Amino acid sequence: MRIKCNKSVLTAGINIVSKAVSTKTTMPILECILLIAEGGSLRLVGNNLELGIETVVDATVLEEGKVALEAKLFSDIIKKMPDSEIDMETSSDIRVDISCEKTKFNIPCRSGDEFSMLPEIEKEKSISISQMTLRDVIRQTIFSIADNENTKMMTGESFEVINNQLIVISLDGHRISRRKINLSGDNPEIHVVVPGKALQEISKIITGGADDMVDIFFSDSHMLFEFEGTRVVTRLIEGEYFKIANMMSMGHTVSVKANKKDLMGIIDRTTLLIQDTDKKPIIVSVKNDNNLYVRLDTNLGSMKEEMEITKEGDEIIIGFNPRFLMDALRVIDDEDVNIYMMDSKNPCIIKDAEESYVYIVLPISINTSIYA
Repeated sequence: MRIKCNKSVLTAGINIVSKAVSTKTTMPILECILLIAEGGSLRLVGNNLELGIETVVDATVLEEGKVALEAKLFSDIIKKMPDSEIDMETSSDIRVDISCEKTKFNIPCRSGDEFSMLPEIEKEKSISISQMTLRDVIRQTIFSIADNENTKMMTGESFEVINNQLIVISLDGHRISRRKINLSGDNPEIHVVVPGKALQEISKIITGGADDMVDIFFSDSHMLFEFEGTRVVTRLIEGEYFKIANMMSMGHTVSVKANKKDLMGIIDRTTLLIQDTDKKPIIVSVKNDNNLYVRLDTNLGSMKEEMEITKEGDEIIIGFNPRFLMDALRVIDDEDVNIYMMDSKNPCIIKDAEESYVYIVLPISINTSIYA
């Protein structure tokens, strides 16, 4: 194999596929990037057997072939090269020369035949959405997946396509996030659970806007994303996702409309008094004077603040983990937010009128009589 490729182009390709390279494994080949030079282009592949990424970059192919290189060493070398054209050539079955201007490396390589290629995915079921929409959907739900592998289903997100709508749900036992997107055309019904780690990596490499599309294909065990010369394949999480319909339709006795920025500012200020070991909730009180009051008492001190709101319904006193509220508010793009509550023991719901987004946050149990 021998190729010539612009350094910036090669670096961009390496950065994309490196997100699927294993860093802790007993199989050294999974720590490699596969390079395939054929047909006037260079294909780069990373595959840790759970997530696989393949991208094509422009290159001059002087001799076709394929080779696997240890990902970190290869990436570090290319990054340190002069900003010029990279020349790569296999000098033997186990070595490769990498040169740029007056700099030349000779490093070990592995046979490309040892590398596991991305699985072939049937393309019978698919949807298409813009890169910007997919990136936003992931950003607005990914924060409420669980990071505990003991609750495997909670480490993923539910992707459902029903009545030409994409519904994405995540939960971790303390809060639920749901985003609903209208799809164009006639789309098949789909019910899958996608690993959160894969979605996080995908959100980092899709950089296009509203007019740049992603084609998503579904099989029984895998999901394939195709966009701009890049293919991402992830295994799906097996099993049935949690039923949350009852929580989504839960009633309320009080509703609050508040300025999102002002509310976030208050909650953010309360965290100045919270230490890592603190499990103190913030106390939110909604009174008939159309004010919302926030209070926190910790070993570091106490804090009180109030803000004007638009209120309908009863008064309420309820406790929350401030981080859970902040995570939801942070990803809402609206200027004002609508919050619905039943009592101090039931979750609060933050949603827009169309329910294109819904965030449910469970309260922390408190003695409301103390704060009345």
